[in-house]
Amino acid sequence: MQLPQRRLAAWFFTLVAGLASHPALAQAPRPWEMNMQPAFGPMKQQIIDLHDGVLILITVITLFVAALLAWVCFRYNEKRNPVPSQTSHHTGLEIAWTVLPVLILVGMAIPSFRLIYYLDRTPEPDMTVKVTGHQWYWEYSYPDNGDVNVESRYIADEDLKPGQLRLLEVDNQLVIPVGKKIRILTNSADVIHSFFIPSLGAQRYAIPGRTIEMWLEADKPGVYYGECNQICGQNHSKMPIAVHAVTDAEFKTWIEQAKKSANAAPAGDSVLAATERTTPQKIQR
Repeated sequence: MQLPQRRLAAWFFTLVAGLASHPALAQAPRPWEMNMQPAFGPMKQQIIDLHDGVLILITVITLFVAALLAWVCFRYNEKRNPVPSQTSHHTGLEIAWTVLPVLILVGMAIPSFRLIYYLDRTPEPDMTVKVTGHQWYWEYSYPDNGDVNVESRYIADEDLKPGQLRLLEVDNQLVIPVGKKIRILTNSADVIHSFFIPSLGAQRYAIPGRTIEMWLEADKPGVYYGECNQICGQNHSKMPIAVHAVTDAEFKTWIEQAKKSANAAPAGDSVLAATERTTPQKIQR
């Protein structure tokens, strides 16, 4: 093999290896991404299944209508049909173009409502996390685990480490155990925010004076990125979300360390610094 070819092959395999080893490649947005992010939880998988089914249906309808238009243009143009038909209406045709769209919409509505109810309430939750939106950061509370509170703020550009994602990395991640149904209760301390993690199929508004329930479940260990997607003020773009799914043993270790750090901290201090030290490292896929 010639030297340029060897260099090209080495560059290619290095690129592939680098992409494969990136811990958040599939869980974060990518440049020029056309499709939805891959599913890493049952909620997102249900959303993708509904999306794909509706896409197939509307594709068939579009092709059918396009074929009809092409046939009409070909068969009933002025040269082939110099004397136009005087038919005023056709009972069978009018019934068909009224009933068929109704049946199509009903066929789309049934799975849509089933998905809405599936996402609405947590089926037998294993753990509850309270999520409170602030201008402009997130606060996570673990009422089932000693009421540990974590404040999560974005990392400024000048503080980013090599390999970290701009406007997506946070100082303290939302840590959850893998394979557990996590009930999320959203609220806001000021204005309307929105808690959104695309790869887990989770999205709910955080509204002042109102608690809204949702749930999420991560199938694999890793870091799943999201953002506030409700315009909430000047620093709306600086409210990223990072959900870190870890094993049960790692979660128990993290929560115990957070409790100890909170108990040892001076009165009035949060466990921000403690969780920053004890948050598990990203798990490579």
